[in-house]
Amino acid sequence: MKKWLIRGLKIGLVGIVSAVIALVVAVVIAYQSLPDYESLKSSPNGQMIRVHAADGSVIVTLGPSYGLWMRYEQIPTVMVDAMVSTEDKRYYLHPGVDPVGMARAAWVALERRGTGRRWQGASTITQQVTRNIFLNNSYSWGRKVREMVLALALERKFSKRQILELYLNKVYFGGGAYGIDAASRKFFGHPATSLNLPEAAIIAGLVKAPSSYSPTADKEAAIGRAGVVLELMQENGAISAAERAGTNLQDVKMAPEPPQNSVRYFTDWALPQLDTLVDEPNEPLDVYTTIDLAMQKAATAAIQANVPKGTQGALVSLDRDGAVRAMVGGLDYVTSNYNRATTATRQPGSSWKIFVYMAALEAGYTPDTGVTDSAVDINGWKPRNSNGRFSGDIDIRTAFAYSVNTVAAKLGVEVGFPTVADMARRFGITTPINTHPSMVLGTSDVRLLDMTRAFASIARKGVAVTPYGITKVTTADGRVLYEHQDDTSRVLVAPWVAAGMTDLMQTAVSTGTGRAAQIGRPVAGKTGTTSSNKDGWFLGFSSGITTGVWMGRDDARAVGVLQGGRAPAHAFADYMKVAVASRPVEQFETQVTLPEWQLEPDEEAYYGQPDSGADGGMMVDENGLPIERGQPQQSGDDQQQPDDSAQTAPGSAERPQPPRLDQQWIDNVLGRNRQQPAPQR
Repeated sequence: MKKWLIRGLKIGLVGIVSAVIALVVAVVIAYQSLPDYESLKSSPNGQMIRVHAADGSVIVTLGPSYGLWMRYEQIPTVMVDAMVSTEDKRYYLHPGVDPVGMARAAWVALERRGTGRRWQGASTITQQVTRNIFLNNSYSWGRKVREMVLALALERKFSKRQILELYLNKVYFGGGAYGIDAASRKFFGHPATSLNLPEAAIIAGLVKAPSSYSPTADKEAAIGRAGVVLELMQENGAISAAERAGTNLQDVKMAPEPPQNSVRYFTDWALPQLDTLVDEPNEPLDVYTTIDLAMQKAATAAIQANVPKGTQGALVSLDRDGAVRAMVGGLDYVTSNYNRATTATRQPGSSWKIFVYMAALEAGYTPDTGVTDSAVDINGWKPRNSNGRFSGDIDIRTAFAYSVNTVAAKLGVEVGFPTVADMARRFGITTPINTHPSMVLGTSDVRLLDMTRAFASIARKGVAVTPYGITKVTTADGRVLYEHQDDTSRVLVAPWVAAGMTDLMQTAVSTGTGRAAQIGRPVAGKTGTTSSNKDGWFLGFSSGITTGVWMGRDDARAVGVLQGGRAPAHAFADYMKVAVASRPVEQFETQVTLPEWQLEPDEEAYYGQPDSGADGGMMVDENGLPIERGQPQQSGDDQQQPDDSAQTAPGSAERPQPPRLDQQWIDNVLGRNRQQPAPQR
């Protein structure tokens, strides 16, 4: 028996010696592999993204946040004492691993065996540093052994002060804050150099459970934990009983938590684009954006003040190059972060008619081209006007200003529904487009951002506008990774088409359905209202700013009072008055310079004798068919016009016709000086 005992002791001794030798070898190898101190300082804890508004101010910090690096000499003594007393009271006595703490933790683990709880409470500050920099928080015996080996090596290579400096600048305090300076700025609104005793106690108390003791989430829990920290500091001799008694944690002033306001709709849309713009997965980034905080505030106020009860609203505002200056995706981001400006697809109603009329303008129509507002039947589809009446002979400008459905339908037949769909695609509509006849009235679902983009391209005289939110991306040290470049190479329609469309939209605001959108300076725009008033739209531009507004219910139920020319137009006006206040007034270039093929013949062709030609005086009609001399030619102006009774059923009382717009009055409203036509000869 004695022989076996001696043999067992020898084997145990050999095993212990072997283990010590193995540990020494492991520590030596780890020591040699450790990077220098500057490399440890710069090792990342994760990617921080600071998002800047157009004026450079930080509006959102995402991911881990870091303050200034605090040298040990800059760190207040109370902060060092609070952290050591709380996390590792024998820090200055152990070699990186605390045998006493490990023994205590092992005893507690034995007492709680069978409960499923892990062996906790034995990690020193040095071990926490190695875990934060070299390892992860996954629990395993292998990871624990590597952690201890690295801690022993770290203590051999660096001083206690250097390790504390690393720890205090890298430990996580919750709320995305890494390091005491970031925590101090987040929770108290000032740098860590001015931390006092109660503030240091609150910060030190966060390490154990950052989410549970966060001052912004549960101030009482944070103060309760800070009281425990003060007791530990007193037990460790860092403060006296008098200092402990004289510390009032209730008097600590917390920095207010920034509200989750509507700017988050914008950042949620813009930041995912970083994946395609830069390739920096770990390095902290500064992202400079287009958002204008004053315009964003005005946009939020305009939507909240004008949406009908029970509805939602959205707004997008683009600068002339596509820069997103304001984006509101709903009434309240905290309640609903669903972005109705970029994600929701709804029917645009009559605001879709811009594509119909641009297709017509491109095909040869002008704002002054005459059309007839009369009943239409397209394969059984019979569109009606909102007023239930027909106006007879009008021009394109009047038809658009008063959003006449029958004329839009006729134009759709004339140019072809696929042509209208192609025009919408050209201008950035990304959602599916049907080519049924009713599509001319806006029955295809669209996104507000896409529609606003289309209007902005018209405002830019037919040059494509691509909405963007990020102007520049840099690293923390200022190295530029990406910078936005404006692309003016894609021309969607000829300038004269865009000018004609602007003419129509300016009339719609000045005299037509969009009058509520007037802001005291030139505005061009279009209303949109869908069937049963489920959606209300207004989109328009002025002084280089293009803005789209949508309102409706998320469940697409009818809203009786919702019309594009009411609440959406009022919201547009309220916002635009602020948005363009500091910009010079700009007059629209609506004088249409037609291409040569579309110019009218000269005066001689109108008033001279017809050319007899080689055919001995044969004439042809508009279809190229021969007509005999003396046969009267009927033009649009000469054909007999139907009288008013054609609109009234027999035996019924005569129904009054809507007033026809006087062209001279329109020109006066729009500030035009039209030359009088030459007299007929």
